[in-house]
Amino acid sequence: MSQLPSSTTPLNQHSLLAIEFWLHSLGANKNEMNPCLWTWVRNECSAEIEIMQDELKVTWFSREKGSQFSFPYGLSRQDVEAALKQGP
Repeated sequence: MSQLPSSTTPLNQHSLLAIEFWLHSLGANKNEMNPCLWTWVRNECSAEIEIMQDELKVTWFSREKGSQFSFPYGLSRQDVEAALKQGP
């Protein structure tokens, strides 16, 4: 897949393949044992991103704390990506 829908398109209008391509392009890696679970390692923290039925669930791990957020698929990819890049 070489092209994603517009970044302003809600995630619920992306195919599963497009969402996986997007996560991979962010640098996340798919878990071999659980294809719905992705790991995203950044310099200051890491996250587990789970593709759920109704939302994208993100669990952050950092030195200070762990936290969890859920992003409904009605949000645009642009908004979710901006929130992910902000970190926990």
